[in-house]
Amino acid sequence: MLMLFFAAAIITFGWFGYMKFIPSNEHQAPSYSSANPIIVSGKDTGYGAVIDNGAVKLPLPLLEELLGEDKPIHYEEESKTLVMTTAHKVLRLKTDALTGIMNQSDYKLTIAAEVVEGTVYIPIEPLEELFGLHAEYDETSSIITIVREADTIQLAEATPKDGAAIRVAPSIREPYLLKIGQGETVRIWEEVDGWMLVQNAAGHVGYMNKKDLRLTKIDKIPESEQPEAFIPWKVMGSKINLTWEAVYNRKTDTAKIGEMPGVNVVSPTWFELTDGKGTIEGKADPAYVKWAHNRGYQVWALFSNGFEPKQTTEALSTVESRFSMIQQLLAFAKIYNLQGINIDFENVYTKDKENLVQFVKEMTPLLHEQGLVVSIDVTPKSNSEMWSVFLDRPALGKVVDYMMVMAYDEHWGSSPKAGSVASLPWVERSIARILEEDGVPASKLILSMPLYTRVWTEQKDETGAVKVSSKAIGMETMKSIISEKKLKPVLDEAAGQNYVEYQEDGALKRIWIEDEMSMKSRVELARKYNLAGVATWQRTFQTPSIWGAIDEALTKMP
Repeated sequence: MLMLFFAAAIITFGWFGYMKFIPSNEHQAPSYSSANPIIVSGKDTGYGAVIDNGAVKLPLPLLEELLGEDKPIHYEEESKTLVMTTAHKVLRLKTDALTGIMNQSDYKLTIAAEVVEGTVYIPIEPLEELFGLHAEYDETSSIITIVREADTIQLAEATPKDGAAIRVAPSIREPYLLKIGQGETVRIWEEVDGWMLVQNAAGHVGYMNKKDLRLTKIDKIPESEQPEAFIPWKVMGSKINLTWEAVYNRKTDTAKIGEMPGVNVVSPTWFELTDGKGTIEGKADPAYVKWAHNRGYQVWALFSNGFEPKQTTEALSTVESRFSMIQQLLAFAKIYNLQGINIDFENVYTKDKENLVQFVKEMTPLLHEQGLVVSIDVTPKSNSEMWSVFLDRPALGKVVDYMMVMAYDEHWGSSPKAGSVASLPWVERSIARILEEDGVPASKLILSMPLYTRVWTEQKDETGAVKVSSKAIGMETMKSIISEKKLKPVLDEAAGQNYVEYQEDGALKRIWIEDEMSMKSRVELARKYNLAGVATWQRTFQTPSIWGAIDEALTKMP
């Protein structure tokens, strides 16, 4: 009996061992998760295409996955409008329409985008032109394979004389999907345990034994000619030195502006959003532009949202209102011969974060086409919903030419605690966080510095509690206070600034001083982090000597 048991065991194990090396001859027809299946990198995406007279339309959800977190395709359901953006182009088109607008020109399609059961499908034509996506459609299998420009794909051919099998999974015991003849070419997408994930000419995918393949050549998807990248204005051998010109009700009297050595860009606050439809009020002054150009300055006019959150929400929320703002800015820039637009949106609801990014993405290529530099002002990072959290600095940093970090108001006007407008350690943290956490390149970041300070008043009330208030003052007023009160500034080492205090009307007055020393220290930070330059808010707060101090610190040799 024992001998019979061992004999049976040997036969059983031998049988299983034998079967392990015998290829399965079971056939399984190729199947996919949807009609007109879409294959990417040898994998069934789970999405299907719409075929319109042999032309391919791809579903928006798949495109969002393929094109990544930059979200270059935006769909506005209410108006049925698609907006596609790249660094150079903006295409606006509606579903069921055969015409759109590319930048400022008409754009014609052979088939229209459409909505099918709630999903937007976009024709391959603009996707190929804008994003380099190619759709290979096989009519016999109804499979669509998506490849990108510049993709490199390894090709191979079957070597067995009797052909080779493409199987469901990487094992000879798995059913085969189809068999290909000797010399037939397949694409190789990846290797798995001695097996290759392949795709045949009809688009079917599966696994082939590596031993049954011979590598032949690498196929490269052709690249289309790309427009030259926009190169934003830079200062040869130096850095950007911008100052804002605050313009309120009256035009700036340029005759009263002294020399500003080192300044190379001025940014007058000329344009402001006035309603939810995107209407922009302009206060531009041709005489100011002429004066600035005669001095060799670039003019980057500031566009503000008026710090009005409700109208900002409305203006950013539709393609029509965003496009209206862009068209107005383009017209203003052309009429007044501007070199740039500086975006200053503040006091914005966090829910508008994505729409602000979308606005900048739609605007930048069109401004670049007109030769304009695009910059945006951002606050240092904080938990403030309306003043910081709404800013998607990583996304904005990818689009704009320059980002001004407004490194002031560490202690703001109504702060419950007296302190510096911009202590040096706080400024450095503000720079470092945007560089390190948000990935904004140093070559795009501009450090904005205050030419103002605050006179803080600390006074006890009837209960003995100290009430804190403040008043913003410019540098000349500050110097007058120090002179009149015969004050002697001392260094506040923690803030990195000079400091004075005095008694007046029973209250303690405190000032953290902005002067040549504080400006030079901040410029040193800009140099330390190799930033694109510096900016100052705002010109009329200055003393004449401050420009030379900034310029000297900015241009001195290491």
